[in-house]
Amino acid sequence: MVGVMDHTAHEPEKHAHGTASWGTAVKATLHCLTGCLIGEILGMAIGTSLGWADVPTMALAIGLAFLFGYSFTLSAVLRSGIGLKAAIRIALAADTVSIAVMELVDNAIIALTPGAMDAQLSDGLFWSALLGGFAVAFLVTTPVNKWMIGRGKGHAVVHAHH
Repeated sequence: MVGVMDHTAHEPEKHAHGTASWGTAVKATLHCLTGCLIGEILGMAIGTSLGWADVPTMALAIGLAFLFGYSFTLSAVLRSGIGLKAAIRIALAADTVSIAVMELVDNAIIALTPGAMDAQLSDGLFWSALLGGFAVAFLVTTPVNKWMIGRGKGHAVVHAHH
């Protein structure tokens, strides 16, 4: 899991035109993907195993994706010596758009995949829709992160405090 807890692994690389490199964007998106994936799998697994309806299951999964995504950034920023209130603001600024885009794309794919929301944890369809959705979400979110980092937004905010 590259860059999960080590934000120095994706220091923004500024270029003459104010853009970030694709490598920087990929690393930032992998960081986001890790938190989202943990939260999403946990939420979907809990909701599915408890027999919850689609909406509460997705709400739990999305909530946990945001929670885990923010917690990775928050813990790294807190280790740098910043106070809790400031660290929370930094985590929110760094990750909100990235997580939101990733979750929107992933959950749309899951919802639109026939039978995926009715699949059980033991079904290949459950896992292929979930992981396939994240693969597409990664491809959509990476250029968003590249654009944001190049403008000093998103994960670039974290690096101003390291």
